[in-house]
Parts: sequence; structure tokens; C-alpha cells
Amino acid sequence: MRACDGDSDTADGAHATAETGRTVRVIGAPTDYGTNRRGVDMGPSAIRYAGLAAQLERAGAAVVDDGDVPAPRAEERDPDTETFSPGRAKFLRETREVTTRLADRVETALAAGALPVVLGGDHSVAIGSVAGSARDADVGVVWFDAHADCNTPETSPSGNVHGMPLAAALGVGEFADVEWANAADLAADTVAIVGLRDVDPAERRAVRESGVTAFTMSDIDARGITSVVDDALDVATTGTDGVHVSLDLDWLDPREAPGVGTPVRGGVTYREAHSALERVARRGCLRSLDLVEVNPILDERNETASLAGELASSALGRRIL
Repeated sequence: MRACDGDSDTADGAHATAETGRTVRVIGAPTDYGTNRRGVDMGPSAIRYAGLAAQLERAGAAVVDDGDVPAPRAEERDPDTETFSPGRAKFLRETREVTTRLADRVETALAAGALPVVLGGDHSVAIGSVAGSARDADVGVVWFDAHADCNTPETSPSGNVHGMPLAAALGVGEFADVEWANAADLAADTVAIVGLRDVDPAERRAVRESGVTAFTMSDIDARGITSVVDDALDVATTGTDGVHVSLDLDWLDPREAPGVGTPVRGGVTYREAHSALERVARRGCLRSLDLVEVNPILDERNETASLAGELASSALGRRIL
């Protein structure tokens, strides 16, 4: 039986209950393969240090920390040991190692009845978290991000895999036959990207042709954050068993989240971000969650890491009253 039907209200008109009372399993993925600005491999430690467990407990969750997935150090590896033809994807072997292990950890957490919260690391880790969440379930995805992450090795200007995870999960382009990167049966029409404002020309075409639903910052400006997120959740919950939320902290404006590797001006505000994640909790279909691209080297007083924990607590149903 499917857990989600795309309706945010219960039969009696009351809103669905939040995620309060669930066991959360925290899984770190300290990767730093997908960017030219080093430091996101320290993101899991920074988020934990900023009080993630306490934030989740305030939302009513029981928290189990599952430690970190082993991740080879970028400086100890050759970024170009494997290439696609055409195109390239740097640190592809290392990305495969980490994301395959992560997918297994996510699957194990879900099998135990827990909600996996994955701490990145760069956004390439979502290849593993989405794949693990989609095993033995029909999963929808809401992707909160300034970027589309729909490049492929052929279209990527940099070869950085953190700009490719959504394309990989959907099996787009050269990823079509890369079994470890594909999320089983993930359908583009159950994926919504929210908050786009920095998209490569090739990605623009790819998003338009993919069947993925995309909402830009202009949509949020015109319609408001809650309306846009409700529509995104309708996309991700229709005909699915639950929703994987992938939250890149560069989705927020750099004034709110300075500690990210690829900041883009014009992002959502602090209050808009909380409102968005509160809508996720209100829907009651959260299956798994990513918090990625926190870079403590670039942060100010660990503000971005702290904000990541706050937003996770909102996604799990923490309320003012």
C-alpha cells in the first residue's frame, strides 16, 4: 500500500501528523570530490557539533548516530582515474565507493523503521541516499537547491560530480547504464526541484526535456514559498511510498548560509526555508533526508551547520506551538 497520495489533508480535514516520534538514524558521508573549494568533507562533523541531535530530539525524534561512511581522501587519489566517453567525471571511482556504501546504510536504516538523515559532504552523496531510499519502494524526490544538478559528464563544464547527482539518479545521458548510480524505478515525473537560480545552458535543456518539475526563485517570488513547496510535494507524493528530500544549503541566500562551496545570491530567506521544511513535515511523507554542501572553512561561527540542524528539525515536525 502506498503511503502518499499527494493530499496534504486527512479525510476529516485535519492536517496529517508530522514526523514526531520517529527514530532518526544519522549517517555521515564526508566527501569532498565535487568542488574546487575544499572543506565540505568536514560538513558532517560541523553539523553534529552544531547540535543536530538536540535539534532533532526537540522535534520529538529518537536519534541514533550511525557514524560516517568510509570515504577516501581526495588528496590521496587521482581525480581522473576513470572517465566517460564523451566527457569526464572527476573522482568517479571514489564517488562509486562512497555512494554504494551509503545506499546500503540508508536501506538498512529504512528496513529497521528509522528515518535516515544523511550529512554531506558534497552533493554527489545524494546518488547513494536516493538509490538506497528507492530500493523496494516507489520514491518521490524534492530537491531544494540553487542548482539543477542535472549535468552529465558530457555537458559538465568542470567534471565535478556534485553537479550531476540528479542526472545520475535518473539515469540521464551517460549515466543510463551506470547501475550503481541509478535509483531503481525513480521516475522524473515524481521529482521536483525548488529554488533554481543558477543553471547551465545544457542543464536548462536537460531539465525541460526530462519530465522533472522545476520551480525557480522567480516562482517563489511570484507565488510564495508555501504554495510552491505544496506543488512540489504534490509532484513527489502522487503515486509514491514516500519522499526523499535533498537539501543543499546553497539553496538559501549566502547572507543566511555563508558556509557553502558554491554560493549564489538571491536565495531563500531563513524564514522561507523553515516554512518550506514545515510544509514537508505537515505532509507526513518524509522517507529520507540529505543535508549537504556545508563548508565550515567558509562558514561564520558555524552558522550554516547550525541552520542545517534547525531545518532538519522543521522537516521532522518541530513547531512553535
